[in-house]
Amino acid sequence: MKKITYKLGEVESRFADIVWENAPLRSRELVERCEEALNWKKSTTYTVLKKLCVRGFFENVKGTVQVVTTKAEYEAMQSEQFVEENFHGSLPAFVAAFTARKSLSQKEIDEIRKMIDTAEE
Repeated sequence: MKKITYKLGEVESRFADIVWENAPLRSRELVERCEEALNWKKSTTYTVLKKLCVRGFFENVKGTVQVVTTKAEYEAMQSEQFVEENFHGSLPAFVAAFTARKSLSQKEIDEIRKMIDTAEE
């Protein structure tokens, strides 16, 4: 998985969600969806698409827009980057800070235990 250090802005996130939810899709269909959902003109759609293609999120091959980095991959990278930048890469420090202000439910505790057990295997 490639590392993307670029964080999507609010408008770019809305655009990316349209692509992630509908890809692969023809660029003409993307223009129509962006016009409807974001009230964008064709040129705006193509400008943002080109930027996100250069940054490694999507690719436009022969008029078909495809996903290069999935939403789950992007979110995982952003989470890793957050922990790295704010907790010196320490997941335990992040969990300690998180649980200092918010109690975990039994369901969350069970899910975390399951993740730890899976990671140990």
